[in-house]
Amino acid sequence: MHWLQSLDAGLFRFINQTLSNPVFDRLMPFASGNPYFVPILIVGAALLLWKGGARARVCLAMLLLIVWPGDSLVCNTIKHAVSRPRPYESSLADVRLFGKVAPLRTQAEPKPMPDAAFEWAAPANSPPTVQAKPNYSSMPSSHAANWFAASMVFLVYYRRSWWLTIPLALLVSFSRVYNGVHYPSDVLAGGILGAGYAVAGLWALNAFWQIAGKKWFPLWWAQLQSLLNPELTTETPAPPAKRSPGPGTQNPASSLDSHWLRLGYLLIGFLLLLHLAYIGCGLIELSQDEAYQWVWSKHPALSYFSKPPLIAYIQWAGTHLWGDNEFGVRFFSPIISAVMGLVLLRFFAREVNARAGVFLLLILAATPLLALGSVLMTVDPLSVLFWTAAMLSGWRAVQPGAGTRWWIWTGLWMGLGFLSKYTELFQWLSWAVFFALWKPARAQLRRSGPYLALLINILCAIPVLLWNQQHHWVTLGHLATNASIGVPWRPTLVPFFNFLLVEAGLLNPLFFAAAAWACFAFWRRQRHDPRLVYLFSMGAPLFLCYLLYTFHSGVLPNWIAPSVIPLFCLGLIFWETRWRLGNRLVKFWLIAGLGIGLPVVILLHQTDLIQKIAGRPLPSKPDPMTRVRGYRSMATIVDGARTKLMEEGTPVFVIAGHYGITGLLSFYMPEARTNVVDHPIVYFVSLDHPVNQFYFWPGYRDERKGQNAIFVLELGDPPLVSGWLSKWLSGESNLRRYEPVGVPPPAGLLEQFESVKDLGIREALYHGRPFHTIQLFECRNLR
Repeated sequence: MHWLQSLDAGLFRFINQTLSNPVFDRLMPFASGNPYFVPILIVGAALLLWKGGARARVCLAMLLLIVWPGDSLVCNTIKHAVSRPRPYESSLADVRLFGKVAPLRTQAEPKPMPDAAFEWAAPANSPPTVQAKPNYSSMPSSHAANWFAASMVFLVYYRRSWWLTIPLALLVSFSRVYNGVHYPSDVLAGGILGAGYAVAGLWALNAFWQIAGKKWFPLWWAQLQSLLNPELTTETPAPPAKRSPGPGTQNPASSLDSHWLRLGYLLIGFLLLLHLAYIGCGLIELSQDEAYQWVWSKHPALSYFSKPPLIAYIQWAGTHLWGDNEFGVRFFSPIISAVMGLVLLRFFAREVNARAGVFLLLILAATPLLALGSVLMTVDPLSVLFWTAAMLSGWRAVQPGAGTRWWIWTGLWMGLGFLSKYTELFQWLSWAVFFALWKPARAQLRRSGPYLALLINILCAIPVLLWNQQHHWVTLGHLATNASIGVPWRPTLVPFFNFLLVEAGLLNPLFFAAAAWACFAFWRRQRHDPRLVYLFSMGAPLFLCYLLYTFHSGVLPNWIAPSVIPLFCLGLIFWETRWRLGNRLVKFWLIAGLGIGLPVVILLHQTDLIQKIAGRPLPSKPDPMTRVRGYRSMATIVDGARTKLMEEGTPVFVIAGHYGITGLLSFYMPEARTNVVDHPIVYFVSLDHPVNQFYFWPGYRDERKGQNAIFVLELGDPPLVSGWLSKWLSGESNLRRYEPVGVPPPAGLLEQFESVKDLGIREALYHGRPFHTIQLFECRNLR
């Protein structure tokens, strides 16, 4: 091994230093990543789809099914297992580093304070809190793996492509060594690995098609008998003999519909496995709300300060199955997504056709807001699931001759929705709108069904009402504060346009526009269709209420989440009818929406791909993964400061200035995770009024007299210290700056402890990039 390592280092120096020249200094960073790659990729894919026929479509599908999972799952898993530092982070001297990759920042020294920011700024010789860790992600090279995997796929479908793809793959691999970010063995391993899993993936997918295609999709298999050679098998099956259908006879249309239904089942299963693999591979950490609600799950209750109790019990079940880890916390999110896809597919197969149901699954997968809800376990996946379940069972309930049991199911789903999120109360407004718009449905009001549903909904609300009655109705005050009730109205259109722009981006601009168009157009063309009236009633009232509320104050993008699926269902039924009537633009609109949405969803799940594509990483502030990265590093910094203070012999606990940071430190500090219930180590700041759930649990002022503490405050934009804590802290104006700056010691801490010392600012890193900035205070002797 020593001889191999010496050979590897020698080859690296030869390429990185001996072969250096001005031409390569400009060419190799461009080869590793440049801003022109994505536009060229999009144009090339569009041309292949337009002119390439079946071969091009199969080729692009294989690229999507092989290259991205190979990079995100195979390469990243091996990177974490091997943990080899990059050349510029190892003991090699004089490494020439090119491109947009900057030397990694360190956590070993406190970040310097701004000049003359405050008189109490941390001294320059403040001791380090934690040793810096290099970026252990050198072996294998993902660039090499991706390029050789793509080259292998192209080689199978376009034999003459080797003269372009292979030289490009070699050039990119060589550039990674020349730029100083990989060893030669990294790119060699990456190239072999990429080509290997590409061949294995092609063989596996084709073998699956040979077995499943012949059995489940005989009509399609007759047209495409091999995925590896699609143009040689274009024969069409003989048309069935014309005969009157008898018992057990299936007409061609229903047979084709069964093909689409089975394809929908396979798509749901594939997405379920993909989501489970994603949350299990360690690419993302917990978000603040997930960690906060994980702490709830350790304290079962009838309800909680800001949310109903169901999210805590779902996380309790997940962590009891898989342990207190990210996979356990998030396990039920992909399950919820799969269940929701299954019931929607069955609904469309029954009420429209199975092909439209498959298109809906693809649309939901290409919608960023809904796709992220498939991997993050917050209250929104539960809310959307039960809103959708109540909508579908409610549709069965209003059908002529339907039994009362469908109303009972509807009431149960709405009750569980209320136990997930208070937004579910809007569904009663949706029912009122539907009864007002559709006269035949009003006959249901003379029956017992709707009132049974209402009774069940009230029974489900009893735990929340009891908890709030015992705690002085604090949830009502919290919701009123969130809704800015009592705040004087100031005429402005800024929140309105911000809301529309954000929702259009999160809901995929093309699908958002299609759904909005359908909501307006169906009144003129298909107002007689009860399906569209019902779906409009289930989605539009909630969306419009929040849209109108933007004239009063800002609205968070996820508040309208339950309305998205009914509105998308309405839009799909409307436009599917136009498609069958011969409107060719519908197909183009669908393909364009998927072509825009799927890449965006992939990038949202793995923003590191932007660095591989463009040659520079996305800055941490606009990076959407900032909220799920860097917290493990933050916990390491805080734990290091706590360990150092504990050397004095006095017990030390941790105080955080935000409920989300309190939950994250409780989860990622090993000792805190195992003692989160009986002997908590991490606390929220002690206040004399409730601002979150931590107020209702024992605090450090009751149990930690005479002990020391580390106070943690996250800085930056957006500030994680909201209005109530800004007043508790001095230096309020500094919390609103875009650049993180230090704040004075909080006045509350000075009252609670004998002395408070500023330890300076630290940066929580992820792969050497700063994602979060925190300020630490050393607090001694709790009064």
